[in-house]
Amino acid sequence: MTNALGTIAPALLEDWFRDRYFAATTDISSSGVENWTLGRLRALLDIPIADLDAIAFRDSPSCGHEELTSAIRDRYPALPGHRIMVTHGSSEALFLALAALLRPGDEVVVPAPAYQSLVSTVEALGARPVPWELSPDHGFVPDLDRLAHLLGPRTRLVVANFPHNPTGATLTRSAYDDFLGLMAGHPAHLLWDGALAELGHDDERLPDPAGILERCVSTGTYSKAFGLPGLRIGWCAAPAATVRDMVRLRDYTTLNSSPVNEFLAARVMRHADTVLAPRLRTVRRNRELLMTWAREHPRLVDCPPPAGGVTAFPAIRTVTDTRALCEHLAAERGVLAVPGDCFGHPDRVRIGFGGPTGELTTGLDALTAALTDMPAAV
Repeated sequence: MTNALGTIAPALLEDWFRDRYFAATTDISSSGVENWTLGRLRALLDIPIADLDAIAFRDSPSCGHEELTSAIRDRYPALPGHRIMVTHGSSEALFLALAALLRPGDEVVVPAPAYQSLVSTVEALGARPVPWELSPDHGFVPDLDRLAHLLGPRTRLVVANFPHNPTGATLTRSAYDDFLGLMAGHPAHLLWDGALAELGHDDERLPDPAGILERCVSTGTYSKAFGLPGLRIGWCAAPAATVRDMVRLRDYTTLNSSPVNEFLAARVMRHADTVLAPRLRTVRRNRELLMTWAREHPRLVDCPPPAGGVTAFPAIRTVTDTRALCEHLAAERGVLAVPGDCFGHPDRVRIGFGGPTGELTTGLDALTAALTDMPAAV
């Protein structure tokens, strides 16, 4: 196998969103919470406009300004030998980490279903993805015995993202400890996609594994729980040698982040609970609304309860391929949902419940009407 980034597979989810995201009037597709405006964020955190006016438009350091990296480390403690690196969203951190760590012929264990970049980037780098199947028959709950059987002599990396996108499955604290014990006993690296780390529903937030495992790259983002996807700020904690390799690759692409964005990101991180709390209240209310809807329509949907995150991945009982259904919702009703084929399960739909409650209610009503009218509607 050869390294062929130029032939990387099209990103199905991004292709789906590209022409529909900005045209939709009702969004029940997102894997994040309701977005903050700059004005509301300034008021919430008491940021004077003079503080923004004082920022000079110079380059930031390659790994991010110290004010931001120290704020991230304080909230998500990492081992002393790990370094914090600020990136353009966690997507850049994941991409750079994969490119820095993988060589052709390596094997990478990846949960399935998965966010596509975690698979396609591995393939484009000449490595082989090994699917860690999360079974819908068991509510997509991660099976650690299955993972143990997938680890072999060529396993270079294990990717994990819990809470999981798109299913909402996660690990209990006990299972998380067993998972880290399994990783500690194998020479593979852990690539922990912590995009949804702040969005557990039944248990406290899991500790960041970069504070426990030496061979670990842990990533995070402002795009999901923090409601700031347009800030385009993410981060990773990784061994210093790995960060050096990631910076070397970044020197050919984005170089660094914006000082304006890093200033806002540092303020948010220092007051994270203030920013998170109102959105988490909405998320938990919406989760109950979604599950009530699913219980009221058992002939239409089968929805495993999401234990974390802000997405559910219900099976649609009345169709085997939901793309036409989602196209109808977008074109005729202005409702955006995600067809399951973007995640390898064409009989399912990804529903996001992190936005305004009224928008979720409108979207679910439209989905119910479309399913009730099938096949005339689709």
